[in-house]
Amino acid sequence: MKILVLNCGSSSIKYKLFDMESKEVLAQGGVEKIGLKGSFLKFPAANGDKVVLEGEILEHQAGIEYILGVLLSEKYGCIKSLSEIDAVGHRVVHGGEEFNSSVFITDEVIKKMEECIELAPLHNPPNLAGIYAVKELMGDIPQVGVFDTAFHQTMPPKAYMYGLPYSLYQKYAIRRYGFHGTSHRYVSRKACESLGIPYEEQRIISAHIGNGGSLAAIKGGVSVDTSMGMTPVEGLLMGTRSGDVDAGIISFIMEKENIGTQAISTLVNKHSGLLGVSGVSSDMREIRAAIAEGNEKAKLAYDMFLYRIKKYIGAYTAALGGLDILLFTGGIGENAVYLREEICLDLEFLGIKLDTEKNVKIYGEEAVITTPDSKIKVMVVPTDEEFMIASDTMDIVNR
Repeated sequence: MKILVLNCGSSSIKYKLFDMESKEVLAQGGVEKIGLKGSFLKFPAANGDKVVLEGEILEHQAGIEYILGVLLSEKYGCIKSLSEIDAVGHRVVHGGEEFNSSVFITDEVIKKMEECIELAPLHNPPNLAGIYAVKELMGDIPQVGVFDTAFHQTMPPKAYMYGLPYSLYQKYAIRRYGFHGTSHRYVSRKACESLGIPYEEQRIISAHIGNGGSLAAIKGGVSVDTSMGMTPVEGLLMGTRSGDVDAGIISFIMEKENIGTQAISTLVNKHSGLLGVSGVSSDMREIRAAIAEGNEKAKLAYDMFLYRIKKYIGAYTAALGGLDILLFTGGIGENAVYLREEICLDLEFLGIKLDTEKNVKIYGEEAVITTPDSKIKVMVVPTDEEFMIASDTMDIVNR
């Protein structure tokens, strides 16, 4: 079975085509700058060269047409007909309370997804645009929606409710939803498979740390808490997002700066976090370079970033009643050896014994990085959200 996975952002489309029998990635790439000047499609060729095809790509349907054209092309393609693609799986950011698992996409499902737009106005519309485009371009091909929020729908009310009037939850579904669910689900299961231990018996903290980041507390195979909230702003300090902030500060800034809701949303989403504190960059590599040059604000931003992660690990260890496995994933989690070391060396009181020599050798590969006598296993597990989406799509289509 061949499955095409699409991740449609506001101005981009990432894609992967899987052969699910061999678990091989047949093709992958992405369209960037949709609707903007200089839009292009880029992908790796069979010989490893990077190919960039420029063109006027004004909306998502045109972008998906470009992708399908490349998949079919004589020079770069890997299929001879679109009929070789058996199904399409879509990443959908927000499923609200409607969706607690991946679903076969029908007209009724699309309508419910449209109702979730107000919960994720920046993310869900492009996700839906991809679904509309596939329907237009590929007819009745089976489509499946895989939701970032679905994994966290197992959280109990005490974890997902905010201390606001209950009527606001009833009227507007204001609650914690959490994100990165597909990643947390994949890496926590993969870790237990690799260790040969029962997933349903473990207490796991999954740390997905990248430009956006979140931690998830997983007990008995289900998410019981997560650091992101109703939106992806809450929780850890991130590349450009503020993370946890006193709600009273929001109205204070709006009044002092004389700005409205859109401006404050842009402030906490795009101009805060590592970028806002350091004044240097949202990229951890550039932050580290600035620290090496003696930049004190960059050092403060890094210390805040690190501290917030450690604080959540401590909180979630308490919420789980102990800890069996700590996982690092995401671009920073998989590659920043210094960050993993600094976190783990401060958590020795929990029984974590880091194998520092092994840790420094692990970049983007799966490994246990603690010593054999460590009470808690710490692992690096590269995430593969696209494969998880493809796997869910295959399972649903085969039912």
